[in-house]
Amino acid sequence: MPVARTSWHDLPTATRERVEKYTGTVMAAATVSEGMNSAVAMVLETEFDKFFVKGLERSYPRRWTQDMEWIIGPYVSGLSPRVQWRVYDDEWDLLGFEYIDGRHASYEPDSKDLELLLNTMSQLGRIPCPDLPIKKAESRWKTYVENPEELCRLEGDRLLHTDYNPLNVLISDGRAFLIDWAWPTKGAGWIDPACLVIRLIAGGHTPAQAEEVVSELPAWKSATPEDLKIFATACVNMWTEIAVNEPVGWKWRMQQSAYEWLHHRNQT
Repeated sequence: MPVARTSWHDLPTATRERVEKYTGTVMAAATVSEGMNSAVAMVLETEFDKFFVKGLERSYPRRWTQDMEWIIGPYVSGLSPRVQWRVYDDEWDLLGFEYIDGRHASYEPDSKDLELLLNTMSQLGRIPCPDLPIKKAESRWKTYVENPEELCRLEGDRLLHTDYNPLNVLISDGRAFLIDWAWPTKGAGWIDPACLVIRLIAGGHTPAQAEEVVSELPAWKSATPEDLKIFATACVNMWTEIAVNEPVGWKWRMQQSAYEWLHHRNQT
């Protein structure tokens, strides 16, 4: 379920004061409507600059996603907005990012945003995964791959984003920036393009069109047909579980998109 938003003025005074030690005096604060997983999502305009701030209460069960964004930030600077500061007190965990004036990507067929995204993904695909306490792909999809002996196909040394929701791609000044690094993963490089394929299908592409979009990414070319079939099956299993546990429309659309991709893979 979406997390209820908390405004700037609803934060404790002590928390706001800690933020202003990094930002300077806050002149204006605008809560952002997009996204579902952060209690705080706002743009702060200060006497010096603008910042995007996201955060969760310390007691929130998935507060660990803040840790992931904090530790991965230095390795993806340039591909993502820079994470600049963190306020971690008794009640709140807040991250401050450089503010980038942009819009979310369109995944419709023939969208010009896709070429910009592929450029960013190509750069990301060249980054070895740093030695950090993040998930490994073979662990993340362990319960969804039907034959445990096939989990080795997901192993690799690349840094993966894995959540290519179009809300996590910011288009600005002819570039695509990846945001929301809640699920950084170490694994085979082709997993990221495969995750994008399912999102593209949900955005209106046929499976063949979606695969054509990612076809020139070096990481995609490294996957075998069997790799893709195994991963497509795992994604159907995963999205089915997600949609059954919380039956909202977009989650069933993702389940259907994964199923369409698997059907295509079985015909290939």
